[in-house]
Amino acid sequence: MELSFSLLFAGILSLTAGSVLGYLARQSIAKKQIGTAEGKMNKMLNDAESEARATLLTAKDKAVAILEDAKKEEQKRQDQIFRLEKRIESREETLDKKLSEVERGRDLLIKKAEEIKRIRKEAESAKQEQLKRLEKVAGLSKEDARRVLLQLAEEQNKELLARHIKKLENEGREDLEKKAKNIMTLALQRYAGSHAMETTTSTVSIPSDEIKGRIIGREGRNIKTLERLTGIEVIVDDTPEAVVISGFNPVRREIARIAIEKLIEDGRIHPTRIEEAVNFAKTEVNNKIKEAGEAAAYDVGVAGLDPKLVQLLGRLRFRTSYGQNVLLHSLEVAHLSGALAAELGADVNLAKKAGLLHDIGKAIDHEVQGTHIELGINILKKFGVGDAVINAMKSHHEDFPFESSESMIIAAADALSASRPGARKDTLEDYLKRLTELENVAQSFQGVEKSYAIQAGREIRVFVKPDEIDDLAAIKLARSIADKIEEDLKYPGEIKVNVLRETRSVEVAR
Repeated sequence: MELSFSLLFAGILSLTAGSVLGYLARQSIAKKQIGTAEGKMNKMLNDAESEARATLLTAKDKAVAILEDAKKEEQKRQDQIFRLEKRIESREETLDKKLSEVERGRDLLIKKAEEIKRIRKEAESAKQEQLKRLEKVAGLSKEDARRVLLQLAEEQNKELLARHIKKLENEGREDLEKKAKNIMTLALQRYAGSHAMETTTSTVSIPSDEIKGRIIGREGRNIKTLERLTGIEVIVDDTPEAVVISGFNPVRREIARIAIEKLIEDGRIHPTRIEEAVNFAKTEVNNKIKEAGEAAAYDVGVAGLDPKLVQLLGRLRFRTSYGQNVLLHSLEVAHLSGALAAELGADVNLAKKAGLLHDIGKAIDHEVQGTHIELGINILKKFGVGDAVINAMKSHHEDFPFESSESMIIAAADALSASRPGARKDTLEDYLKRLTELENVAQSFQGVEKSYAIQAGREIRVFVKPDEIDDLAAIKLARSIADKIEEDLKYPGEIKVNVLRETRSVEVAR
């Protein structure tokens, strides 16, 4: 028992001793390891401090270099600023000198101006004093003396002045009128066009009166269909073998005429056939329009026109102006313009082309706003017609200023074509209105006793009061009336103004 206890005790002591020795050995090993890590750490710290010192030195060197460069740049800028300040100071000194010179010159000019005013004032005073002396000596004021001198000169030379003015006017007018008449007469003789006037009705011949009933149809259905499709009025009256077509649109009248003739030729007249005939007539009219445009361009000798522009030109065949066919009028203006241009040495081809296209705006329907001149300009620009042609055609009613000799030629040719006998017709109201306006223009002048428009408005005779208007004033009055007519009235051709002054002396023998 004691032996076992002793062994146990000895084992415990051995175990305790071994544990203590192991702990001490581990502590010794750990201390060695710690010493080794601290050494490494210290080395790393030393290396880092060395590297930081080296970096700091490098940074300091760079900072010193940058600072040196900055100082050099600053010095350079200061030198530039210094030079600029010197230049500014020099310029300021120069400006001060010039300003001083200007001030001295200004003072000198002010003194001279004052001296001039003083001299002028003295001269005016002397002039007034001399005038007063002259008025005192003559017994007349300045205005009275001037009036007396002018009156004496006018009375002494009135007849001479009137004769001289009249002679100059007559000589110039006679020469110009003679030359103009020769040129225009030659142009008219070279071109003799027709003067047919369009109306608002057309007549269609029928083979028998039986056809009239078939045209009317049962309860008037055929004639109503025809009027509805064509937009015109068909008049079936007692006129033998004839049907009258009435309408203001020439194109619609032509469509209706062709359709009726087609129906009469076919013999079958009913609403369906009427519709087919109207469609056929529309195609025929379009073809006629195209052919008319091509024929007009060929007749005048104008080539290269756009096909759509030629189609518009052909539509003028079914347009009228004061009863005159617009296409025939355009052809006439083109030929007259070419003849006038040849006589005057202008561009014949340009004149013909502008004359042919001068009324192209009338081919557009009323739905488009604007005058026919404005519409014509837009149409020609759209189809690429040259500016020379546009400038020549746009002035034919003097809505635009004349820009070339061709533009004046077009205006003259248009007036010739419109005013020649039988070319156009006016309504009675327009005719009377024009004559009344013409007489009112003459009556608006002071000293006019009465006036009469004669020769269908081509001439006006003005009778003046002889006690208010003398011979010289009569010449001036004729010119003034003519100018006012040109400004206020629109008329074809020209109007002759005759001013008549009559003096009567009446005595009674007793």
